[in-house]
Amino acid sequence: MNHSFLDQFKNQLILLPKEIQKKFNKQFNFLLNDLRHPSLRAKKYGGVGNVWQARVDNDYRFYFEIRGDTYFFVSIGKHPK
Repeated sequence: MNHSFLDQFKNQLILLPKEIQKKFNKQFNFLLNDLRHPSLRAKKYGGVGNVWQARVDNDYRFYFEIRGDTYFFVSIGKHPK
């Protein structure tokens, strides 16, 4: 799969702690290889078009859209519990 980071995503990612950035990179690689990788727990997000949610860890999530053969990374941040 191809991928693209929207500007909003890049701005959010750079502000996160380095440890969370490192965890995201690991999850990002899992996603590129297998959308159904167990640690991602990827699922469609609400009823909002083709937006998906996946885990960085227990506290952080990232959101992306799938269009054709490309993942568009939309946002990343703390998961509201």
